[in-house]
Amino acid sequence: MPIRILIADDHPLYRNGVAMSLAEEDGFEVVAACASASEAIEATARLAPDVVLLDISMPGNGLTAARDILARQPDCAVAMLTASEQDEDLFTALQAGARGYILKGVGANELIGAVRGLAAGESHIAPGLAARVLHVMRRRQTSAAERRPIDELTHREEEILRLVAQGMSNKEVGLGLNLQEKTVKHYMTAILQKLQARNRVEAALIARDEWNLGGK
Repeated sequence: MPIRILIADDHPLYRNGVAMSLAEEDGFEVVAACASASEAIEATARLAPDVVLLDISMPGNGLTAARDILARQPDCAVAMLTASEQDEDLFTALQAGARGYILKGVGANELIGAVRGLAAGESHIAPGLAARVLHVMRRRQTSAAERRPIDELTHREEEILRLVAQGMSNKEVGLGLNLQEKTVKHYMTAILQKLQARNRVEAALIARDEWNLGGK
């Protein structure tokens, strides 16, 4: 069975050139060449190609087409074939579920290899962009790892916990912050959940340790 490919790009010369290069390859069949996002969405739903190559800047936007296609056909191998090297476009495409991000300067042999890989379930990101993706992913992982549960507290919850860490009762905290005691209890419940603390004493100890507070 040939790999069935759909191409969408609003520049006829480029679209036809890509279609011709792929159609000449053994084992490939170009089932449609579209000029807009709406055409690509309709043709993909009708023809169910194995691989869909989408330009970003075509009418209707290729990223919109990618989201729509993958929402309906999540197993479709969608890739962007674009001139855009913008981080926002790259990460929007990946978040939408695109398996590939290929730059238009790619040679025919590399494009053919990328399409074969996409059809086999592999991912393909332009070599010049792959390092950027890895860097951002590592930065996000580091940021998430460094974030502490106590950082999730709201400003009011932090105010209350700081007073509790000083040894104040709920009633004393309420008087100090002009809150009803039952309101302070409500906040304390949320604080304990966020800190995964069993009681107010444990929460106070966590606060003293994380914020380097003195306490009773």
